[in-house]
Amino acid sequence: MAVHDYIKSGDFATEKHVPVIETVDTVKAGETFHVNLSVGKDIAHPNTVEHHIEWIKLYFVAEGTQLPFEVGEISFNVHGDGATANEGPVHAISEGSLAVSLNKSGKLIAVSYCNIHGLWESEKEITVA
Repeated sequence: MAVHDYIKSGDFATEKHVPVIETVDTVKAGETFHVNLSVGKDIAHPNTVEHHIEWIKLYFVAEGTQLPFEVGEISFNVHGDGATANEGPVHAISEGSLAVSLNKSGKLIAVSYCNIHGLWESEKEITVA
């Protein structure tokens, strides 16, 4: 089996592990825009030492190609860690934003990793006008 055989997908409205991509549908070539990424948008995902999202990665595949470019990664490194598990002084929330500029239309692909339930993905088409 290959890694892609282990990546799950679904609708974020009914599955708390699916990464959500929020951004514009159309951009001008070379124009900077923001891509907001999150996990647990409609159904909260736990954020505990035992069960949490570790990271979300964003990829871009230009129209007519099969080469994914890794645009960036947002890591979540603390989940209530401390002397007493889950009651530590800080929690990283599984959301963030990346600034992006495209020269071609294509597909944004987000992949998230849950320490218990593995890899999850979603995608969004984006047009460069």
